Amino acid sequence: MTADAQPGSKTPSTPGAKRTAPKSARRRSRELALQGLYQWLISGEDAGVIDAHIQEQDGFGACDRVHFDALLHGCIREAADLDAVLTAHVDRATQELSPVEHAVLMIGAYELKHCMDVPYKVAINEAVELAKSFGGTDGHKYVNGVLDKAALDLRPAEVASLRKRPR
Repeated sequence: MTADAQPGSKTPSTPGAKRTAPKSARRRSRELALQGLYQWLISGEDAGVIDAHIQEQDGFGACDRVHFDALLHGCIREAADLDAVLTAHVDRATQELSPVEHAVLMIGAYELKHCMDVPYKVAINEAVELAKSFGGTDGHKYVNGVLDKAALDLRPAEVASLRKRPR
């Protein structure tokens, strides 16, 4: 391992190869919340049962527990409100979306609505990354478009201030 490589990162074997940085605790929280929301959307199982199941997974200790709890339980608790936000920007009923894209959109909308410490562009980008990793081939493009429009509703001042800046 090179001196600047972090534990858990992949050391490139060929010149010019990229290192893979370890995932942040927040990203791991989003991934686990996505798994839980997917399970909830498919089975309708109780949030507490899903939470307990997710906690048994390898790597759970590497997540930001507070953020995981907020995402999983907040999205389930506010599912109807989040779907109402999303409905204005999707081309079909949210129940007709792929469960993965639906769960990703719920996480993105929840972060836009409640996690003011997360800049809106970061919330969208993190949702896009989830969709790239777990969703369909072009699902990330759909997620990006929907959340970009939802950000205008949920964080109008932040979006407006960033869009007015010259590039």
